[in-house]
Amino acid sequence: MGPGPTQVTSFRSQEQSTLSEQSRSPYRRQRRGPGPARGGGGGAGAAAERGAPRDPARRVAYDVLRAVDQRDAYANLLLPSLLNERGISGRDAALATELTYGTLRLQGTYDAVMETCVDRTLASVDAEVLPLLRLGAHQLLSTKIPPHAAVSATVDLARRVVGQHRARFANAILRKVSARDLDAWIGVVAPDRAVDPSGYLSVVHSHPRWIVKELARALGERSRTGLVETERLLAAHNERPKVTLVAKPGRATVEDLVAAGAEPTPYSPFGARLPEGDPAAIREVRQGRAAVQDEASQLVALALTRVEVPGGDGLWLDMCAGPGGKAGLLASLAGRGDARLVASEVQPARAGLVAGAVRRAPRDAGRAVAADGTRPAWRPGTFDRVLVDVPCTGLGALRRRPEARWRRTEGSAAELAPLQRDLLRNAVESVRPGGVVAYVTCSPHLDETDAVVRGVLADRGDLTLLRAADLLDEVPGLAAGEEGRYVQFWPHRHGTDAMFLALLRRG
Repeated sequence: MGPGPTQVTSFRSQEQSTLSEQSRSPYRRQRRGPGPARGGGGGAGAAAERGAPRDPARRVAYDVLRAVDQRDAYANLLLPSLLNERGISGRDAALATELTYGTLRLQGTYDAVMETCVDRTLASVDAEVLPLLRLGAHQLLSTKIPPHAAVSATVDLARRVVGQHRARFANAILRKVSARDLDAWIGVVAPDRAVDPSGYLSVVHSHPRWIVKELARALGERSRTGLVETERLLAAHNERPKVTLVAKPGRATVEDLVAAGAEPTPYSPFGARLPEGDPAAIREVRQGRAAVQDEASQLVALALTRVEVPGGDGLWLDMCAGPGGKAGLLASLAGRGDARLVASEVQPARAGLVAGAVRRAPRDAGRAVAADGTRPAWRPGTFDRVLVDVPCTGLGALRRRPEARWRRTEGSAAELAPLQRDLLRNAVESVRPGGVVAYVTCSPHLDETDAVVRGVLADRGDLTLLRAADLLDEVPGLAAGEEGRYVQFWPHRHGTDAMFLALLRRG
């Protein structure tokens, strides 16, 4: 079964769309905000009628924060779009980026502080006002913007978007927040670390308590140890990640990316990190010969191709391929040999992104199809290698998508587990005897990783769990699970997303 033609699609993956957030350094210089507005009144509608905002950086940050909170928007998609739409660049773009992502990352800490400053529950504060309070708190507690300028500029924005009355409320709360610095506030609002280490880390590092506990469980730490490594991981989630690029084999090289200003990644032979700047400015990225892709994503795909498959190796499957990052790399690796890749995605729009990602792979080795992995359109035993990167909570990518920590709940993993097991079972059915399946999640949550793999292994007697870390022995500290048979990447250990990999051979 050879590949058919793919539709040419404008490819901009979710990972690639993080470029505006990742490629600019934090805004840390002192900046005097605008003075208070003359006159008052008016709500958001009136503000829109006045034309361009007088403080475009704070306005775009507010608009993104409100959309994230109220409409479940993704900051890494919306912020670059609004910056471009409104013609915001340079220092204003850097400030907007810092305010948006800094506020999202430390939202839990700021909420704990403001709970003590509001004479009612924070949940009862108007939805239009709460993002303003968080925005002001970030400026006051985590930037070098002078307190008077931070309060003045935020209150001025409040007048324009929520009106004079609610601006006075915001002014009163932010003046209370400005009474202490962040360390002093932590001493007031955080639980005692010795008594409640999870609660302490939840406030200090701005993660829901349940996420702190699940990450500690995945790391094998218990509260009595003080959760030392867990704290390192939480701190890494609040650091700005560099943009990581992948040079698609046969179409670009790491040397090409280095010549454009990138630096080779420590582990992936196809990876390079961009210290600063816009990836779209790199010719290879614009031409689709390179793309933005986390190093761990590159390596789990590479590990699948390194497994020895007896009896020939001709047809591969990426079963949940959207938006196409791993598919693009796999198609290029397949094209260097005699293999072909079928990249399947259930959502037609995302299947179009996948088509763009595999387009022009060497030897035209990639084909994108719109198909449902829970109801496979292919015959059982068709493929030699199958990658199934299942939908998950995304707790492994909190550096890049900080709002995800506030959207997921303690029951999210349990809700996804049946789908994950179903997809893995179908992946196993799709591979021929002797072939191999790579089960991948961008989450270290044990209910999405070990529990799913164990459940499928228990159902079948024809599967062998391989030692995945042996296929990536150039990367230290990867082995996880019983007898170290899984691979688990970590931001604080490897500088990557927390990607999980299990390799299963069908007998």
